[in-house]
Amino acid sequence: MKNNKKIPAINLRQYGMIIALVLITLFFGTVTGGVLFKPMNISNIFMQNSYIIFLSIGMFFCVLTGNVDLSVGSVVGVSGALLGFMIVEHNVPTPVAVIVTLVCGLLIGVFHGCFIAFLNIPPFIVTLAGMLIFRGLTMVILQGQSLSPFSKSFQYFSSGFVGTDMKAGGINILCVLLFAAAAAAIILAEQNKRKARIKYGFEVSSAKIMAAKLAAVLLAVGAILMGLGMYRAIPFILIILIIVALIYTYIADKTPVGRHVYAVGGNADAARLSGVKTRLIMFLVYVNCSFMATIAGIVVTSRLNVATSKAGTSYELDAIAACYIGGCAASGGAGSIIGVITGAAVMAVLNNGMSILGIGTDMQQVIKGFILLLAVTFDIRAKAKGKN
Repeated sequence: MKNNKKIPAINLRQYGMIIALVLITLFFGTVTGGVLFKPMNISNIFMQNSYIIFLSIGMFFCVLTGNVDLSVGSVVGVSGALLGFMIVEHNVPTPVAVIVTLVCGLLIGVFHGCFIAFLNIPPFIVTLAGMLIFRGLTMVILQGQSLSPFSKSFQYFSSGFVGTDMKAGGINILCVLLFAAAAAAIILAEQNKRKARIKYGFEVSSAKIMAAKLAAVLLAVGAILMGLGMYRAIPFILIILIIVALIYTYIADKTPVGRHVYAVGGNADAARLSGVKTRLIMFLVYVNCSFMATIAGIVVTSRLNVATSKAGTSYELDAIAACYIGGCAASGGAGSIIGVITGAAVMAVLNNGMSILGIGTDMQQVIKGFILLLAVTFDIRAKAKGKN
C-alpha cells in the first residue's frame, strides 16, 4: 500500500512540467484568439526564443551540481559586442569572427572554472563577478553605440529556413520526413526505456498509458511541424537545436562525464571518495556553460541584426527558470535535458504569449518570478512527500 501511495506523486513530478506546458499553451492560445497557433507565430516562437534552450542546456549542468551561473546574460552581451566589433567595424570575415567569439567564450568559462574549481571560490560569487565584468566589457567595446548591420549569411543562422522549395501539393516534404524520423526515434526510445526498466525490475506504466503518452507527444510534434510547413519551412536554428539537444542528451545519459556530474550534484564528498575528479567536473561544467552562452549570444545577435549593450539582460533568469520548471532539483543531482527543454518551451510560450497580449517587460518579470517560485516549491514539496 505504501508504494501505491507514492506512485501518483512520482508521476505528478515527472509529468507536471508537460501538463503545465499544455495548460499554458492552451491558455495563451485562447486569450490571444488563436494567434499563438498561427503558422507564422509558431515559427517565431522558435526563432525568437531559441537562445533560451542554448542557455538552459548550459545552465542545466550547473544546476545539477547544485549551483547556477549568473553571468550567462552578460556573456551573451559581450559575445554580441565582439561580433559587432569584428564584423561591422573591422570587416572581419564572418566565419573567422564566429570562431574567435567561440574561443573567447571558452576562455570566459576557463576564467570562471579556475576560480570555482581550483581556488574554491563559491560559484555564486564568481559568476556574479563575471556578470558585472562582462556587462562592463560589453559597454567598453561598444562605446555606447549599437553596431549594425550584419551580413545576410550571418543573419541566416537564426532567421533562415531549410526546405522552402521541398513542397508537393502544398505539403512540405521535409516536414513530413522529419515527422517520420521523429516518430520512429521517439517510439524506439520509449520501447528501449521500457525494456530496460523491466529488465532491472523497475515499475512501468501500462501499455495503454504508454500508448496514450506516445500519441500525445506525436500529435504535438506533428502539429508543430505542420504549422512550420504551412508558413515557410523548418527554421535553420531548429535543426541546430535538435543536433545540440541530441549531443547533450547523449553526454548527460551515456558518458562518464555526464554520470559524474550527477554524482557530484548528489553528494560531492561521496563522489570524490569514489574516485570522481570533482574539481575537473566543476571546471568543465562552467567552461561548457559559458560556451553555450556564447552560442546563445551569436544566435541573439544574428536574429536582432545588431550588437547592443542591452543584449542578454536578465537572460540568466530565463535559463535558471527553465531548468527548475523542467524538473531539475533545487539541491542538485536530478534532472534531464528533455525536462530542461520542456522548461525552456514553457518560458518561450510565456514570452510569446505575453508579448502578443501586450504585457510590458516589467510585468513579465513579475509573472516569471512567481512561476519560478512555484516550480521550486513544487519540486521541494514533491521530494518531501516522496521521502515520506
